[in-house]
Amino acid sequence: MYLPTIKQLQYLLAVVELRHFGQAAERCFVTQSTLSSAIQELEGALGVQLLERTKRKVLPTPMGLSLAERAREIIKISFDIIELSNINKKPLCNEVRLGVIPTIAPFLLPKILLPLHQAFPELSLLLIEERSAHLMKRLEGGEIDCAILALPYPTEKLEFQLIGEEAFWVAMPQGDPLTKKNKISAAELPQERLLLLEEGHCLRDHVISACGGSQIKAQFQGSSLYTLIEMVAWGQGITFVPAMALESPLLKHANIELRAFDEPVPHRQMALVWRATSYQKNNMALLADKLVELMAS
Repeated sequence: MYLPTIKQLQYLLAVVELRHFGQAAERCFVTQSTLSSAIQELEGALGVQLLERTKRKVLPTPMGLSLAERAREIIKISFDIIELSNINKKPLCNEVRLGVIPTIAPFLLPKILLPLHQAFPELSLLLIEERSAHLMKRLEGGEIDCAILALPYPTEKLEFQLIGEEAFWVAMPQGDPLTKKNKISAAELPQERLLLLEEGHCLRDHVISACGGSQIKAQFQGSSLYTLIEMVAWGQGITFVPAMALESPLLKHANIELRAFDEPVPHRQMALVWRATSYQKNNMALLADKLVELMAS
């Protein structure tokens, strides 16, 4: 079976578009005889006439037009292959589909997006915000390239790099008895007043772990940190907030007070995770290094 070469398809496409052998040869940076011979070889091998030739003009046949359309697609794909092969040669110059969990995204992304663009101007970030379990499924299925998660979290068959660590703080209503203390131990928290995120949020698991186990029965389970903060502001209980949220508008609330934890301070680690088989492994490691730098600044 005869397979046309990319050059033959480029020559044919140029002639079909320009309707002129000389101009097509100039576009392809070859002599007119080289171009004409290549197209004749293509016609002979395929057993079809692709061009009508006269002394004054050249016209594509219907088969020539059809083949030129396919040639355009094939040539585009060939350039895409070249671009793909350059990904590891030029760092972070492509699209990266990044997942982020909801208890990190609104606080971290405003801090890192502009510096990332400045460091890697050709990087195109496609951002997806979902819970950890959903992100893991999408990552393993190839729908996203990497994700920012809070650890501990199962990461079997994945590679990851820690990008930062942060403490949790206690958010409580103004005038709460606990506000009289400068620091609070986890053992002092009234479990019956704890407000938790609903199941599926890793922040919920971190809070439960800090407070002594899985037997905690929260007074309220919210779908977002915003909901929990509003409940706290209305005097309905207390909750945990990550340190990166302290300067966000979410906590600029007159009816909320914040306190740090006493040692040992409940905390979480954050990591960038990606598939061990990813063709972008080098880019993922580079992105993780940059995130470490930005988290520390």
